[in-house]
Amino acid sequence: MDAIGPVPRTLLRDRAYEAIRDAIVAGDIEPGAAVRDADLAERLGLSRAPVREAFSRLVDEGLLESKPQSYTRVTPVVASGVRDAAAVVGAMHELAARVAVPRLFAADVEMMRSANERFAAAVHAGDVDTALRADDELHDVLVRVSGNRAAAATIARYTPLIRRLERRRFGEGGNCRSAGLHEQLIEACAAGDVDEAVRVTAEIWRGLEGLADGD
Repeated sequence: MDAIGPVPRTLLRDRAYEAIRDAIVAGDIEPGAAVRDADLAERLGLSRAPVREAFSRLVDEGLLESKPQSYTRVTPVVASGVRDAAAVVGAMHELAARVAVPRLFAADVEMMRSANERFAAAVHAGDVDTALRADDELHDVLVRVSGNRAAAATIARYTPLIRRLERRRFGEGGNCRSAGLHEQLIEACAAGDVDEAVRVTAEIWRGLEGLADGD
């Protein structure tokens, strides 16, 4: 028991951030809904301080908006914001693909295949949570192998803005990204074809930019 000590403050902040972010992305806290640090702190079993820190980060990332002494609320899903985020995230994924493809091992490619199988099955079953999780796992292979921490941080920051609209479109009967495009990407990676991997990655993310056109 001597090895067990207080949970570091940074972990509490991260725990609050991840829980609130995920609830916003999932739509459990709807666009326009007011959020209060005291209420969420009680629900999360935390003090108000890490929740306030999470609020500040979520405001910076565009998922919350705040007016001092007045309100903090979930931002609306704005088409232009989704397009901007998709363009930036797509560029980072293209960079990751260009660097990672020559470094991939067979095991990395198999991880991508396995993720795409789960993705396709989840889309067919209408399971949006599993589909988006598998999608992240597939693309994260290239981000991880690229070793570019700045690209990884940018992707992590802006992807939630896109995910909110993806989830809504999925619920309206649309498909999350094409498993066929994923397969093309995987084959390019297996062949070590950097240019084709980058081309397919760009096509995937252009599709996500276009996702906002209906809003």
